[in-house]
Amino acid sequence: MMLATLALLLAQEVSGSGQDGYTPPADAQPPLRILGYVDLGWARAQGNGTSFAPGDTRIPADYGVDTFAPAVNSRGDVASTDSQGVFTNGFLPHSVGIGGHPSFLINTVDLDVRYVSPSAPLMLFTRAQLLPRFSSAGDQTSLLVEQAFARVIPFSSQEFALTVGKSDSVFGIEYLENEANLRTGVTPSLIARYTTGQGLGAKAFYRQQIAPLWSALSLNVAASNGGTLVDTLSPQSASQTGTPVFSGRLGYELNLPSVEVKLGFSAMDGPRNDQSQPGVRQKALGADARLVFSIVELRAEGIHLKQDEGAGDKINGLGTHTVVSGFEVWGGYAQLALGFDLGSARRISFYGRYERRHAQFEGFTAITVDRITGGARIDLLENLAVKGEYLKNRELEGAPQVDNDVLTSSLIYSW
Repeated sequence: MMLATLALLLAQEVSGSGQDGYTPPADAQPPLRILGYVDLGWARAQGNGTSFAPGDTRIPADYGVDTFAPAVNSRGDVASTDSQGVFTNGFLPHSVGIGGHPSFLINTVDLDVRYVSPSAPLMLFTRAQLLPRFSSAGDQTSLLVEQAFARVIPFSSQEFALTVGKSDSVFGIEYLENEANLRTGVTPSLIARYTTGQGLGAKAFYRQQIAPLWSALSLNVAASNGGTLVDTLSPQSASQTGTPVFSGRLGYELNLPSVEVKLGFSAMDGPRNDQSQPGVRQKALGADARLVFSIVELRAEGIHLKQDEGAGDKINGLGTHTVVSGFEVWGGYAQLALGFDLGSARRISFYGRYERRHAQFEGFTAITVDRITGGARIDLLENLAVKGEYLKNRELEGAPQVDNDVLTSSLIYSW
């Protein structure tokens, strides 16, 4: 049924399975719904909350370390990005400003407004988020319009959807867990910065079921301002080059009664949107896999991204204007989760993730880092969950050894 299909497409950007057209059933939910969640946290990072090593005077400072490593929440915000005055070139994440001090946090206050037309296959959706943060200027709260799109399913007999506006990425699978209430753990992977950015543009999704083989094929394609990178690395609200970035994923799924397998191959190609020349390109290839069996969920994803060198007109979400350096990265992760139903909508999941990233800015030393992440999630009620997680960050090659491990937690209640 269309409402089920629309809701599932909205929540996780995956297809529904309805084949009954778009006539709402008698017990359908009201056309206009207001939903949301609040993500509260507590976190402590070692050292000063950054990956910058004391006494390391190499510049730019963010070329020689992984500034995204000490993440504390589902948005990938880190404990701190304070380089102690050493020049950085803008390859930085957002920060919650706690440094090495333990602190309570309001990670996200999320408000979703969804309208499903009762007479047409149309859905309108807006997701606005309040982000209270501390900086050198004191307490500040920013308002982010994370998603705002219209989606139409033109054919009642096909799993085909067209979306226009700002919406989730189509690259890989980690974007399915962008929101704290959907994510199994607390923090994103080391490669999430390249695959989970919300893009502003248009996209199309098609899924064809192959019933005799218990299988399905899907294709998800998009044209957007900034591609699939997060906003601090590639602005999304406006095109800096006048040329869109194209991305897509081809997926296969096997849905047996007791086993579910999903495989995908992704690609991205287009200009870098952190500068102004359409000839300065970026290309990415990725692969992903998921296996669900009984209490076990195993997922893995990898990416190779290469960005051309540009001029001295770099622009990013932090307002930095400097050099557009050539860049190349390989990375990936594998995560194992064990989930146990406790009855009455209660559930507990234990998970572990291994991540690795090898990156190099042209003309600078390559760095290799990895991370071992472990934690648990307890769903106390259908709309209340608590999570705890430990991140063991390691500098393997090219970057100085630094204390930047993180202990973090999250309490999410939804409505």
